[in-house]
Amino acid sequence: MAEPIRMDTIAGGYQFPADILSFAHAPVPEVLFGRGKSRQVGDCIRPWGVSRALIVTDPGIAGAGHTGPVEQSLREAGIETRVYADVRENPDTGDVDRCAAVAREFGCEVIVAVGGGSSLDTAKGCNFIVTNGGRMRDYWGIGKANRPMLPFVAVPTTAGTGSECQSFALISDAVTHQKMACGDSKAAARLALLDPELTLTQPQRTTACTGIDAIAHAVETAVCNKRTVVSSAYSMLAFRLLDQGFEEVLRDGRDLAARARMQLGSAYAGTAIENSMLGAAHSCANPLTARFDVVHGEGVGLMLPHVVEYNRSADGVDAIYDQLCPQGMENRLHGLMRSAGLPVRLRDFGISEDDVDLLGNEAAEQWTAQFNPRPIDAAAFSELYRRAL
Repeated sequence: MAEPIRMDTIAGGYQFPADILSFAHAPVPEVLFGRGKSRQVGDCIRPWGVSRALIVTDPGIAGAGHTGPVEQSLREAGIETRVYADVRENPDTGDVDRCAAVAREFGCEVIVAVGGGSSLDTAKGCNFIVTNGGRMRDYWGIGKANRPMLPFVAVPTTAGTGSECQSFALISDAVTHQKMACGDSKAAARLALLDPELTLTQPQRTTACTGIDAIAHAVETAVCNKRTVVSSAYSMLAFRLLDQGFEEVLRDGRDLAARARMQLGSAYAGTAIENSMLGAAHSCANPLTARFDVVHGEGVGLMLPHVVEYNRSADGVDAIYDQLCPQGMENRLHGLMRSAGLPVRLRDFGISEDDVDLLGNEAAEQWTAQFNPRPIDAAAFSELYRRAL
């Protein structure tokens, strides 16, 4: 007779605290993974009975030719298309409003986002406004959309945000620059098509920044105070795929197997976020982007080793980090940043001692700070920034 499965060890061998053995699992969208899957979008959504699809993307993705096969597939399925290709990095409320105006004028019945996290977030934000009205600020938080939303298809072209497996849109206020997390189960993708071929055209720097972001998602979800057995399993599998694939894809951007590991690892990390939450490294990164235009992946990757060191004294966290990365998580993260050619000091961005208290205060106001496994306040955030100078 086989030994019974022990619920406290199924996600990697370490002992779980009893309070995370009770959970609610947020199902991921239907996920189709494999080479060429993006060209099957028409066949996939034909049974939904929709006739007009708005494709949301950015100029670079459109210029790389990634939207063309998606358009063709939709048209062959009898679905009229229109492309909104004006997505900007770190979309704000103005970007969402412009996309929503096009969606309304076109009368779209399904939204298909092709691109990175910015395209997916813009598409989700557009969906909120088109179906429920108002402004993005009205949906800041969780579950604030009262009406049904349009079916949404996510076709990621990067391996980083994992937004295709999350129900949150991250949108900045165009005036205050505050990043708003707007979450609702109705905003989640109904279908995610993971096609590693689409990631082959990523520039080296984009590969590095988005890859580090995905790794940070795996690390932070693994220890956050909302983790469960289910989310921890996704976190661990994500980290193993990403840790293996990251340096491989940096060495050879045409390595499709490495691209596939990164894309699948990113999606699993996104699923872990959907079933748990993030922590202090992401809280640190947002003010760096708002104040100093630091690319999100660079910011979160730079701060993450310092957050890991800070968190080790939290109950059970040390063992989780060591289970994920027996050779030492902090050293591994520093090594990955150097392999990617990304800065590992804040001073490289022109940040000085004079800035740390302002950054610390703003980091403490970020939503993800409350989910860090070790309680953290503005003074502690300031010290993290100081160590990273």
